[in-house]
Amino acid sequence: MATDVLPRPGIEWRGRRLGRRLGQLAVGLWLYGSSVGLILRASLGGSPWDSLHQGLSRHLGMGVGVWMTIVGALVLLLWIPLRQRPGVGTVGNVLVLGVALDTTLAVVPVQHALAVRVPLLLAGVLLNGLATGMYIGARLGPGPRDGLMTGLHRRTGRSIRLVRTLIEATVLTAGVLLGGTVGVGTVLYALAIGPLAQFFLRWCTVPESRAA
Repeated sequence: MATDVLPRPGIEWRGRRLGRRLGQLAVGLWLYGSSVGLILRASLGGSPWDSLHQGLSRHLGMGVGVWMTIVGALVLLLWIPLRQRPGVGTVGNVLVLGVALDTTLAVVPVQHALAVRVPLLLAGVLLNGLATGMYIGARLGPGPRDGLMTGLHRRTGRSIRLVRTLIEATVLTAGVLLGGTVGVGTVLYALAIGPLAQFFLRWCTVPESRAA
């Protein structure tokens, strides 16, 4: 029961590992956006957050992308009582993910055969878990939604697996109630991303530098 999987709060700019951390952050963010593109190309249901954004768009107007930005900003407000602080990773989450997603969609064509779509979905979910571990483990600030996960993990002492699964299940329920699109991929993502994130964080977290 490792509740110390995550790095401690705060952004450390000293030490010889900064170059590695910046590189790991950039790769992790790019892989995250690419993984979302693979999941979307599988056409078997996206993440619970995508379902929520679609539902809000249908009921309140504006595009799904606009609601993704609005929800992200609202989630950042929840960081305040959790004492989470944004960092380079938080800003990079906004700037890099969309570019990586669009690039992946441009490179990977629309798939119709189920024999191709299922492996795409599985690869996308697995890659998403790895990417989460990489950019959070760089200790340069998580994205809005992952910051909510890490903040609740520290405040409650519950495992990453449990916290992330509960967040995704709650968002999925809201998305379904609002009429968002769901599928087998949505359920798989909601159940798998917590355990995957916890597993990869163990291997991807960059150790903190020792004080001289």
